[in-house]
Amino acid sequence: MKSNAILVTGATSGIGLELARKLASEGYHVVITGRNKVKLDDVATRLGANITTLLCDNENHHDVQAIGQEIQALNIKLDGVVFNAGVYFPNELGTTSLEEFELTLNTNFKAPFFMLQSLLPVMNNPASVVMVSSLVVEKAFVNSSLYTSSKMALEGLVGVLNLELAERGIRINSVRPGVTATDIQEKAGMSQEAFNGLKLAMKETPAGRILTPKDIVPAIEFLLSESSIGLRGAAFDIDGGFSL
Repeated sequence: MKSNAILVTGATSGIGLELARKLASEGYHVVITGRNKVKLDDVATRLGANITTLLCDNENHHDVQAIGQEIQALNIKLDGVVFNAGVYFPNELGTTSLEEFELTLNTNFKAPFFMLQSLLPVMNNPASVVMVSSLVVEKAFVNSSLYTSSKMALEGLVGVLNLELAERGIRINSVRPGVTATDIQEKAGMSQEAFNGLKLAMKETPAGRILTPKDIVPAIEFLLSESSIGLRGAAFDIDGGFSL
């Protein structure tokens, strides 16, 4: 992969952190975003000189729209963008608040839309965009209507934007992780007992275990690489066979 720079959103934990670590270890300049400066600085310290940090809360529209200008001010051109930042909160239709609705849709869908808009002037030709979607777009889960809707909306952009941005040499694809051990479970309020039960259930899948970020990252790396130059609108299911 010949890369000047790759932007990874939500890279202070989980899949984003593992991807940033892998790319930086291979010598790529990685621009990472997060909403916690302490965590961003910690990641930069651990991963070394190939990391540039940008403070950005995906729920904050001003932060999102400013990313393009901030990268331009750093004289950085992007060969790849990975929209990884996202939130998940279990919800039931009858009790879902407007605040929960807006938080989920703003973070998971609105932010990538407007951030990509702001990044167009700083993207190389060719360039690759990878949307981190989810298995929920094809397999229904109880209490996930907001999360599912946000990820389906995100994937809805892929086909249209491949057509709109073709002349710019921008290709857009997505990955759909299955049940993956990250801090999203804790943030969603899952107890350790419930998480242990989830891991036990995943032993019944063909993979025989719950997935980790290291299982997801290789597919994202491939989509960022020149080897994927012929792909437009591809969606890689990475679920350990859970959906079979």
